[in-house]
Amino acid sequence: MAELIEFETERLRLRQWKPTDREPFAMLNADSRVMEFFPSPLTRTESDAMADRCQSLISERGWGFWVAETKEASQFIGFVGLHIPVAELPFSPCIEIGWRLAFQYWGKGFATEAAKGALHVGFELLGLTEIVSFTTVQNIRSRAVMERLGMRATSTFEHPSVPIGSPLREHCLYQLSREQWGAYIA
Repeated sequence: MAELIEFETERLRLRQWKPTDREPFAMLNADSRVMEFFPSPLTRTESDAMADRCQSLISERGWGFWVAETKEASQFIGFVGLHIPVAELPFSPCIEIGWRLAFQYWGKGFATEAAKGALHVGFELLGLTEIVSFTTVQNIRSRAVMERLGMRATSTFEHPSVPIGSPLREHCLYQLSREQWGAYIA
């Protein structure tokens, strides 16, 4: 068991998962707006399994996809964090930064705010040399977050976990090196 990393931003707390997170996480994963750029919404069983994996990986490594909650009301808003993708991607091995927020929290800068904190953890605490992010090419909102983080689009690829023929299969890769991040925040 690794030392648990948790952190706060101006408005958010990024923490380990708790049993009470399962219900709002399942609601988020069942929302067609949130899951628009995924092959399908998740069932409650799939959502709970994902939460269990996130919790387990944080326990194992000390970091992962953390629960994001508001500091003001301790309200669950989704997850943000770092992850080692399971799929064999053209640029593997890698560590990605990702997020998934409940629809009512979109457009408030929460994803960017929390992701900046996760980048700090990745580069400063974990000593990573590069962090990537990727999404389907149509996901303009997530791509905008990646760009606000200082990440650069470098290529496109077909995601092996998305069915052949799906309009969601083509993904764009964004990359950020430790040096680029240091220059970006300076």
